[in-house]
Amino acid sequence: MHEAVAVAKGIYWVGVNDHETDLFEAYWPLPRGVSYNSYLVVGDEALLVDTVKSSFFGELMDKVRSVLGGRPLSYVVVNHMEPDHSGSARMLKALYPGLKFVGNSKTLEMLKSFYGLGERDVLVVKDGDRLDLGGGHALSFHTIPMVHWPETMATYHEGEGVLFSCDAFGGFGCLDGGIFDDEVDMEYYEDEILRYFSNIVGRYSKPVKAAIEKLSSLRIRVVAPSHGPIHRRRPNSIVERYLRWSEHRTECGAVVVYGSMYGNTRKAAEAVARTLAEEGIERIVVHDASRVHSSFVVKDIWRFKALVLASCTYNAEIFPPVRELLGHLANKKMEGRLLGLVGCYTWSPGIVSQMKEVLTKSGSWELVEPSFEFKSSPSAEDLDRCREMGRRMAQLLKACQY
Repeated sequence: MHEAVAVAKGIYWVGVNDHETDLFEAYWPLPRGVSYNSYLVVGDEALLVDTVKSSFFGELMDKVRSVLGGRPLSYVVVNHMEPDHSGSARMLKALYPGLKFVGNSKTLEMLKSFYGLGERDVLVVKDGDRLDLGGGHALSFHTIPMVHWPETMATYHEGEGVLFSCDAFGGFGCLDGGIFDDEVDMEYYEDEILRYFSNIVGRYSKPVKAAIEKLSSLRIRVVAPSHGPIHRRRPNSIVERYLRWSEHRTECGAVVVYGSMYGNTRKAAEAVARTLAEEGIERIVVHDASRVHSSFVVKDIWRFKALVLASCTYNAEIFPPVRELLGHLANKKMEGRLLGLVGCYTWSPGIVSQMKEVLTKSGSWELVEPSFEFKSSPSAEDLDRCREMGRRMAQLLKACQY
């Protein structure tokens, strides 16, 4: 889309779609790209809420000029300093020498370190401060630190009830054609919003919950994040989802993840999964850690109550793809999950204790027995133990309240 789109009276989406970047932050896969949502507010003065990645500056300016013509841009609100949001700052300053960047004291520090901008270039605001652009367009600023950087804030348009929420409530995926939640396939985007939350924001669940509580007093009619669709049909729905995820409220289901070089560990994982199904658990996701990027696995683990990890031993340690996943899980500090562990070795036992040690350092996991190791290939007795784990986990899942 190469035109500005009206969001509300005097407010326009001037963002861009990035179909070219394969990895967000050089790590997270983008099978359908990502949008960088920038918003133009036009009163007596004009203001931009966030910018876009620097390589898309020309497209941003085409949209801005389609609304402003030759009018100047007075302000740029920097809700968050990552370069996918602030990357056009230096070029905007060159184009509009009188431009002021709006941010808090931590934003000022980062504008200096990223772009060499100084105090004369920045309007420093505190939590709750207002900026009146005239013509019925007044904005207030609300700091939401660690969602997910320390300088992050949200900007609120008082007259139209639009919350420019930055990374909060955002998700992966380009906005191809539609930009609003009533114009797109929200089933796809909701899945990608959870993948974004669980991998990038989820570690900061307590600050997320605090931010939601802080913003609850605002009359929010539209949630306009920096990535993904704009929520105007059911703005409360995305807030409710974020609250549920930040409180680690899970769904009744299980994720079975295995790392297997020759298929022996996979047999054990499949035995657990089959037993879960036989015991009435309908929502089961099985992942091969070698073939599925950890971001998709973490997303499913965040959603469901139970996790079974089955790993072979590799050079006396955890199989590398499973070890990488364990590092992510330890970082996310998940709470209230069920955990089953299965290990496979031939000459170096101890893998289950290694996996347990990684996870017990962070988060809250209830170990489901029998967690065990088998040698080389699962025997009939070993598979019976897998089935016992599946039965026990199913009982615990069905006893949970959802």
